[in-house]
Amino acid sequence: MPIQQPSNQIKLTNVSVVRLKKGGKRFEASVDNPYIGYQIACYKNKVQEWRNGVETSLDDVLQISNVFTNVSKGEVAKSNDLQKAFGTSSVDDVVKEILKKGEVQVGEKEREHDLTALRKEIATLVAEKCVDPATQRPYPVGMIEKAMTEAGVSVKVGKNAKSQVAETLRLIQAGSKLPIQRARMRVRVVIPSADGERLEPQIKSSVERVERAEKRDDIWEMVMLIDPTQFKVLNDLLLKECKGKGRVETLMLAVMADSG
Repeated sequence: MPIQQPSNQIKLTNVSVVRLKKGGKRFEASVDNPYIGYQIACYKNKVQEWRNGVETSLDDVLQISNVFTNVSKGEVAKSNDLQKAFGTSSVDDVVKEILKKGEVQVGEKEREHDLTALRKEIATLVAEKCVDPATQRPYPVGMIEKAMTEAGVSVKVGKNAKSQVAETLRLIQAGSKLPIQRARMRVRVVIPSADGERLEPQIKSSVERVERAEKRDDIWEMVMLIDPTQFKVLNDLLLKECKGKGRVETLMLAVMADSG
């Protein structure tokens, strides 16, 4: 005689989970993954669309309209438990609260994929912004990734790649053997001639190399290479000293040997 599956169990496969802990029990809403076993990220976007109000149909978000105590085992939550925990036994109402307030659970394979992709994105941004100090040439992305590993860089999934570039560079410089620095910016400083002689020492203290200096009529102009961190220093100096008559213009964000 075949063993019967309990009536309160529904076997689900290839699902992702949004989880909310409430009233001492944990309930899970099963969420549809339109690219089964392939693009779990699409599921996360679907949930986010629902949270942003772009998606309004639960049928387009949920694989099955049910609330579980354990999705992987297919154990459906009992109505009286829902009533106690959520103040209602309405599955739709409970599902909406879980989707709104719950935590999106990420599977191990998806987490690994996301970390790998994020790591690659960070390495790519570092490669675009940095150079070998000796040659002023950029490094291949693969070399940056190796330096990240050597330096023990741990990327943070909750933060975007751009916000992690500065810290990643700092860790590479401190913990790897790869010589690396931010590529220099090429900027133009234009100030009144009357302020030129007075401000020249302060301006040059923020400069790595002056490429061109020219004085004409009532204008004093310099084209120079600076560390990107010095841009704000220069800009603040001119705002303070030139009363709105001086300016710093960005000519090139990242000067590398290949770009001249």
